[in-house]
Amino acid sequence: MKKTLKSVFGLVMLMTILSGCSGGQEAKQTQKNKPINLMSPSELTTLDTSVMLDFPDAIVQTAAFEGLYALDDKDQLIPAAAKEMPTISEDGKTYTIKLRDDAKWTNDDPVTAADFEYAWKKMIDPKNGFVYSFLVVDTILNAEEISAGKKAVDELGVKSLDDQTLEIKLKEAKPYFTSVLAFPTFFPQNQKFVEKLGADYGTTSENVVYNGPFTVENWKQTDLSWDLKKNEKYWDRSNVKSDTIHYEVVKEASTALNLFEDGQLDVATITGELAKQNQSNPDYHSYPTATMNYIRLNQKRQGKDTPLKNENLRKALALGIDKENLVNNIIADGSKPLYGAITKGFVSNPETGVDFREEAGDLMTYNKDEALKYWELAKKELGDNITLDLMVTDDGSYKKMGESLQGSLEKLFSGLTVNVSALPTETALNLSRESDYDMFLIYWTPDYQDPISTLSMLRTGNDRNYSNATYDGLLDDASQKYATNLEKRWETLIAAEKEGIETTAGMIIISQNQQSVLQNQQVKGLSYHTFAAPLTLKDVYKEAE
Repeated sequence: MKKTLKSVFGLVMLMTILSGCSGGQEAKQTQKNKPINLMSPSELTTLDTSVMLDFPDAIVQTAAFEGLYALDDKDQLIPAAAKEMPTISEDGKTYTIKLRDDAKWTNDDPVTAADFEYAWKKMIDPKNGFVYSFLVVDTILNAEEISAGKKAVDELGVKSLDDQTLEIKLKEAKPYFTSVLAFPTFFPQNQKFVEKLGADYGTTSENVVYNGPFTVENWKQTDLSWDLKKNEKYWDRSNVKSDTIHYEVVKEASTALNLFEDGQLDVATITGELAKQNQSNPDYHSYPTATMNYIRLNQKRQGKDTPLKNENLRKALALGIDKENLVNNIIADGSKPLYGAITKGFVSNPETGVDFREEAGDLMTYNKDEALKYWELAKKELGDNITLDLMVTDDGSYKKMGESLQGSLEKLFSGLTVNVSALPTETALNLSRESDYDMFLIYWTPDYQDPISTLSMLRTGNDRNYSNATYDGLLDDASQKYATNLEKRWETLIAAEKEGIETTAGMIIISQNQQSVLQNQQVKGLSYHTFAAPLTLKDVYKEAE
């Protein structure tokens, strides 16, 4: 969802699916006490919002905890634990947020501004080394210095002025900052309970206190199933539509289809040929997302340069992938080829309303002849035989994509060997954090609604060892020099994308995902999002038969 989010964050990857059930008094009553059965394509790894890794974590944590703001069904920010939208200073650097006074944890403690201050300081503490601390570093005053051990944690620019008032100071104006607050990294934590549990906090469903619409039950790390139960202590419980949601990890689309047809799943993610075959099925739905599939290109592994440090090789690979064929014939779930790091329909020019992808144009389109030219240049520099490892997750569609890429690249480039390894998602993500891979086919969903959420993946210091002073300078200009000049900021972000994706081929973009599902027609209120958690469960319900 890090320099993977989104979230975060795609495709099949995606995530999970939902539905819901609850009681109702309307003409069409909803079913009470009957679980809705959903699937996740990979395991839930933690209930500690500081340690979040992947889509299932983001989705479950957004169901079980509540931040200051949430997303409605149109991706608009709405107050959640906050009572209202923030008051922002004229220079854009100070946010004052009032919290509602009726929110509480499941241990009956009130949810206070101090809970947010504690969670954010825990996140930035360098001794913890949390993956998503970069979101704090990128935004809040003194966070960068604290992360580097140059300032004390208590100097972070966040302060609880009283139980219901939180003050946040940013290092520079961030037009997107409010959208960041919908991401689990910025959710509160109950300090008393967290410190009591220590290292065990978040490792089982019992080792947590909750403040969101649901509580989690019947889960411990490595489990392949869990339950969400309506939180009767949640301040807005009357609007939570489901009493019980049951999750099972299902990694293969064919298994998901069988479970759906057998009535054991209410929503099933399908991909590839199965998605194609079911497009006329009345239960078929396809939801657009801002999630992309892409290939990370790691330039240094275990202290040694990989062949991908060679720019000509990176360009050859990027230009040598026929995205149209891969997306339409291999993924085949309604996803679209993508020719840039910012997905279509995600964010628009603040002055003109033109979509980023439309204005920035297509980058690195398939060009066999150009790819072969760069390949020959790479071989002169690296030798006639080049071997690369391609890591994918063990989700069925990713294995299929990996094998297709292996075959097509080896066929196009004489002397290239691609070794594919399919690993559990958590294992693969951990290896990527340790830079222990050559290429990694994975997905990405923006953490917040701004191009810089995605473009920051290539800023110097990343786990794929890409470093480009020109690129860093463009991001710095967008963040600092043009922080309040929205038109110049926009132009600079377009230039940064071109520098990272086309001029230097820092990563290879493959596709923009559609979430293709078979959905029980009684299930209503599915809400997919283009940033933060890929979907939310508060409004999901199941109509009575």
